Amino acid sequence: MEKTSFAQMLKFTLFSISAGIIQTVSFALLNELLDWPYWPSYLIALTASVVWNFTFNRRYTFKSAANVPVAMAKVAGFYVVFTPLSTWLGQLAENAGVNEYIILFVTMICNLVLEFLFCKLVVYRGQENTRAEK
Repeated sequence: MEKTSFAQMLKFTLFSISAGIIQTVSFALLNELLDWPYWPSYLIALTASVVWNFTFNRRYTFKSAANVPVAMAKVAGFYVVFTPLSTWLGQLAENAGVNEYIILFVTMICNLVLEFLFCKLVVYRGQENTRAEK
């Protein structure tokens, strides 16, 4: 594996862990304190983590000067597919008796791998390391 790709994967993973903490805390607050059902708790927590993750990965992982609205639209396109599918599968798993936190963490691992590949191969393809350092 190329040294740059490994560094990107490492940075992406670390930022995703921080986004995962945001997602987990948000989910726990909504699920436990407000006693909301799985799916709205998951959707709100996911949205908060995506905004966080996009911001940091665009700037520090991929160092991209790509048009922000275009890059965000591409990421939104990923989530147009990922979110309903993961919400539906998560709800099915919860209905089958799987603990909601197990569902959340499995979903987060899938999200990490798929989003990295999507960002690397689609969102920032040909636009990595184009951001001027300040």
